[in-house]
Amino acid sequence: MKVANQNIEIDGIDKEILRALMQDARTPILEIARGVGISGAAIHQRLRKLEKSGLISGSKFTINPKVLGYTTMAFIGIYLDKAMSNPEAVKQLKKIPEVLECHYTTGNWSIFIKILCRDNEHLMHLLNKEIQSIEGVSRTETFISLNQQIDRQIPI
Repeated sequence: MKVANQNIEIDGIDKEILRALMQDARTPILEIARGVGISGAAIHQRLRKLEKSGLISGSKFTINPKVLGYTTMAFIGIYLDKAMSNPEAVKQLKKIPEVLECHYTTGNWSIFIKILCRDNEHLMHLLNKEIQSIEGVSRTETFISLNQQIDRQIPI
């Protein structure tokens, strides 16, 4: 498999390594090495090659936001009065810690964001006091997620 815009070849062993680490990034390298049938040093070498290519970048822990009291996930389409307001609006959205993702989009909205709140009251506060007060924001359209059904990466 060739990765788009890269000169890197990924063989079956690379795919096995990636699948194991995508399932659990804390899997010990030696455990992966035993499963794949190569040395731990070879695994490290392959991971360095994959990182250098840009295909993988680090590893991270995933925090369960519900344990911290964040139970309301929403997606908000933001209408801006002028396209030139985009960079400034994004700069202001970056200051709101509850904004997890921000995308420029085609279609009706200028910007589409994913936001995580403690509850509907918190969401309403963020909408009214933080997001809709950003200069250039003419209006918003909010969709509350009732339950996430799929959470995955692209398969390798």
